[in-house]
Amino acid sequence: MDVRAYTSLFYMLLTLATGIVYFTFVVTGVALSAGFAVLVIGIPFFLAFIGIARVIALGEGRLLEATTGERMPRRPVHPGPPASWLTRIANMLKDVRTWTTLLYLLVMLPLGILYFTITVTGLALGLRLALAPLFLLGGQFGWFPPEFSGGVINVDGSPESIIGALFCAAVGVVILTLLLHAVRWLARSHARLAKALLVEPGV
Repeated sequence: MDVRAYTSLFYMLLTLATGIVYFTFVVTGVALSAGFAVLVIGIPFFLAFIGIARVIALGEGRLLEATTGERMPRRPVHPGPPASWLTRIANMLKDVRTWTTLLYLLVMLPLGILYFTITVTGLALGLRLALAPLFLLGGQFGWFPPEFSGGVINVDGSPESIIGALFCAAVGVVILTLLLHAVRWLARSHARLAKALLVEPGV
């Protein structure tokens, strides 16, 4: 199995935490920017908020490139010569990437919940079945209580139990293999989505 499958698995597990952080950051930043709009600190706060959002997006791109292999730009496009605050605000408001970056950070929460749920469910089910022979031996030697088998197999050591445990192990290995393929495909697809929302066309 390609190492990218395992790094993609790591990314899928991480998305719930990053999704919560990104979503909280955007919601808080937008709310405070709107609240400070009538104050002197409103403009510098908004500039700082968008700047931090772009730095977060750049870090997300680096993480995706490391885990999926999808090429992302190394740095943001240089904004050009210094301009007044009002000009910079106008340019940010007109820049489509400003809004697509915020959109990406927002949708990371529902996507992170979905990715995390799929990954944890697949891991729990696959590992539980793949380790069925270990639970059978553990029941025989008293390492685990009989009910620890979870009803998947009996622990009486009969031929039927042994065959059942080996069958469960085979099914578990298949589930884990399919999960690795699935998370790699999901991570690559997500990387393409991120590239579309976070990267300027032509970069």
